[in-house]
Amino acid sequence: MKLLVDIGNTRLKWALWDGKDLRFGAAEAHADFSAAAWQESPAVDSVWVASVASAALNERVDAAVRRRFGRAARFVQTRAHACGVHNAYPQPERLGVDRFLALVAAHAQAREPTIVVSCGTALTLDALAADGTHLGGLIAASPDLALAALRGGTANLGAAAAGRIVEFADNTADAMESGTWLAAAALAERFVERTAKRLGSAAALVLTGGGAARLSDLLPTPHRIDAELVLRGLAALADDDA
Repeated sequence: MKLLVDIGNTRLKWALWDGKDLRFGAAEAHADFSAAAWQESPAVDSVWVASVASAALNERVDAAVRRRFGRAARFVQTRAHACGVHNAYPQPERLGVDRFLALVAAHAQAREPTIVVSCGTALTLDALAADGTHLGGLIAASPDLALAALRGGTANLGAAAAGRIVEFADNTADAMESGTWLAAAALAERFVERTAKRLGSAAALVLTGGGAARLSDLLPTPHRIDAELVLRGLAALADDDA
């Protein structure tokens, strides 16, 4: 049994992996993290962690793992090649480990051209050929981050309430909400189109991240949502290294 931990920019999620099934545990904000979450967990052979968070939080998690399971956590790093995925970055470690593991999971699930769009604190888009070649990707502000920037950087928009997503807004709150979310959807659609031209065929589209469900409502392209893509990639990598 392996404990898998995904530490994102704002939340920590974990699951147990027995080599066949992922048993999802909990998701909590960084500030709410406590080793008490693992008090009822069975003994594990190893603990695998994917983190894009601060060194301080990583140290807290490692200390909690040592206290509860009597072993050090293994923090995964992005690689040039793993599980059939070939990283496009000349400096492989510069690709976020969450993006890399999402690609590993997508490739493990289906050997087909795939686009992974993660809508979390950032909006990331990555394209993968059927043979596992990573074509590269994009990083943009997520809608939530873009909204925060608008409120913090403009004198007259900071007090705007939460709005609706509409095509033609007649008030500031709706205009901001619509502009940021529709911009994310437009970027995703453009990326889908350009990937198809690059590969000569359509690619499957997978959405992940906390904003995936909301982004899903805005995309006409067929797609699926997998909220646990990073944990699935971590499981595949842990098995590959066993």
